[in-house]
Amino acid sequence: MERELCVQVKKITLVVHLENWDPEKHYDRVGLDEEKTRIFDMDVPKITVPVRPGRNLSVIIEVAAMNFRLKNMGYNAAERFTSDLNNLISHNSMND
Repeated sequence: MERELCVQVKKITLVVHLENWDPEKHYDRVGLDEEKTRIFDMDVPKITVPVRPGRNLSVIIEVAAMNFRLKNMGYNAAERFTSDLNNLISHNSMND
């Protein structure tokens, strides 16, 4: 009797850690900080998302995944937002 072995290989590219919202804890709301976690001797990017009951978790996770994908494609929305905000603040302070 001949047997075949079929193995599916999957790659973990992002860990989304959901935790209860803690008002005493500081959260990176923009996304400039990069966390990593180790899985089988590999560093994997990790995003910590504070949540509260009643929130739409599927949408929250999907947005986190799309933002991660954009970063991998070369567009960092957090850096762009921070740059645009700093430019606006400096422009407004010069006009005062």
